[in-house]
Amino acid sequence: MTGQNAIVTGGARGIGAAIARRFVEEGATVTIGDVLGPEGEELAAGLGETARFALLDVTDAGSWSAVVAQAEEAYGPVSVLINNAGILQIDSIEEQEPASFRRVTDVNLYGAWLGLHTTIPSLRRAGGGVVVNISSTAGLMGYAGLGAYTASKWGLRGLAKTAALELAADGVRVCSVHPGPIRTPMTAEMGEEIVVGQPIARYGAPEEVAAMVLFIVAEATYSTGCEFVVDGGATTGSTLLGDET
Repeated sequence: MTGQNAIVTGGARGIGAAIARRFVEEGATVTIGDVLGPEGEELAAGLGETARFALLDVTDAGSWSAVVAQAEEAYGPVSVLINNAGILQIDSIEEQEPASFRRVTDVNLYGAWLGLHTTIPSLRRAGGGVVVNISSTAGLMGYAGLGAYTASKWGLRGLAKTAALELAADGVRVCSVHPGPIRTPMTAEMGEEIVVGQPIARYGAPEEVAAMVLFIVAEATYSTGCEFVVDGGATTGSTLLGDET
């Protein structure tokens, strides 16, 4: 990835941090965008001069414009955008408050759209690039109690397909990644029962998702508008995973 300049949202910890680390290891420059300032600053400092932290609220257009400008000033046009920022709220459709639904979809889906919308001119200045939306197995199937999250993750999948069509002429590829249960701060309170019935009956590691993202960016040059699944086989037909959530 030498010569590639990436923005990774939700990059201060979990999957985003693993992606940022792997990109730096592979020679890219990385802007880590997150609302978690101390964690993001610490991560960037540990990664050295080819990484920097920028405070980013993905739901705010002004915040996005500032981060893209900062990334360009530091390292040049942005050639890779990883839309990873996301939150989760467990509630039934009947019981969830409208404001809660809006908050989840604003961060997970609108934030990714806003990132694309803001970064496209920079991707063009870079002569093309790659965008990866970090969706979920919840973007491939339904989960009871996760209406807002599931809706947002299906939306990320559709957004990737549309963007792939619109940006192909600019040399920009757009794909979505669909992790299953990954051991991150978001899943810290979930028990081992959630992976019962999977062919690979364990939680995945953030580094395993990062490896897939690296493959898409650096190797999968004939792939756009498609889904890459990292789920331990969770979507092969197991009913236990769906029942537990």
